[in-house]
Amino acid sequence: MTQSSTAKSRKQQSPARKFDPVPLLDLHRQYRQIREEVLAAVERVCASQQFILGAEVAALEHEIAAFTGASAAVGCASGTDALWLALLAAGVQAGDAVLTTSFSFFASASAIVRAGARPVLVDVDPDTLNLDPDRVKPQLQAGGSYKIRALLPVHLYGQCADIDRLQQIADEFQLSIIEDAAQAIGAKWRGRTAGSLGVAAAFSFYPTKNLSAYGEAGLVTTNDLDWAEHMRNLRSHGSPRRYHHEELGWNCRMDAIQAAILRVKLPHVETWNQQRRQRAATYDSLLADAGLVSKRHDSRVKPLHTSPHAFHVFHQYVIRAHRRDELRKFLDERKIGTEIYYPTPLHLQPCLAHLGYNAGDLPESERAAREVLALPMFPELTEAEQKCVVESIAEFYS
Repeated sequence: MTQSSTAKSRKQQSPARKFDPVPLLDLHRQYRQIREEVLAAVERVCASQQFILGAEVAALEHEIAAFTGASAAVGCASGTDALWLALLAAGVQAGDAVLTTSFSFFASASAIVRAGARPVLVDVDPDTLNLDPDRVKPQLQAGGSYKIRALLPVHLYGQCADIDRLQQIADEFQLSIIEDAAQAIGAKWRGRTAGSLGVAAAFSFYPTKNLSAYGEAGLVTTNDLDWAEHMRNLRSHGSPRRYHHEELGWNCRMDAIQAAILRVKLPHVETWNQQRRQRAATYDSLLADAGLVSKRHDSRVKPLHTSPHAFHVFHQYVIRAHRRDELRKFLDERKIGTEIYYPTPLHLQPCLAHLGYNAGDLPESERAAREVLALPMFPELTEAEQKCVVESIAEFYS
């Protein structure tokens, strides 16, 4: 037997390499830190027998208004409901249009449709994947048969959109800015906190978010107290008092148990966000040290750009990757969790085909959908786990 065939035989006989799992997200680690506080909060609600709205929701609204610097907050059943409430409070109605990004979760567009308006979808900045102001203004100048009433920028992955430039455009065209801050609790732009940058802002507390409930929950912040009162009516079937309905609203009230859990977590969120930022910096260093990142156009891996004006809270740590789908399969075989946010841009979603967009219309959104990959990211992620992730990526490209 030759030396090469012997080596081949040994390789075939050697046991398969074992990989320690690295989850995309591990909520167990967070729960272990706050378990007793959470259980006490749930018991408090159960003892009160006040399960919908009530004192817990009112207290959470006050605390998050203070946290964001807004004048008021309105708790509701989900981040999607929060977007809908904000749009209606801003006066969006049938026959209007709302301009937003094509590269976002579906709710950014579906809430506009639910409000009776038409989404006008615009392409993204290729460096941040946030709404690109350079594409917003020409769209507004082009006009159209629908009156654009508001801009809905998304603070994607935890980084605020360029509010400076978007506000200049909004002022010029007399539009309201409604923030989709579903992924951005605690994020800032030039020191101002997400939730206080527009006329209203929608937050999601879905279990995967930086500040997460143990079920569905959402919230709207605003500096307009009349708007806040309007949204409180809308979330309860348009009813300012029981069995008296002044308009057609919806049943989208917040559960008291979710509010109580969020109140336990809120004092921790700044620390958790800072830990996310530290882990993002670690990824940056590890990817650079592994030779995976370069300034060349054909770099195999490209982390998204963070604006110097942004305090990024890294709801996700996202890279743009050459041969993304092959890389994801390779990582999955090594038990490394990843996700694609988002595989299909909004303008190509089947149920929005009536808007008239075609493939190629928004090329940066379409290219992002082919390249983005979210790596494991949560406050308790260890450096050893991050090294495993990056070493596996380097192995794939070697």
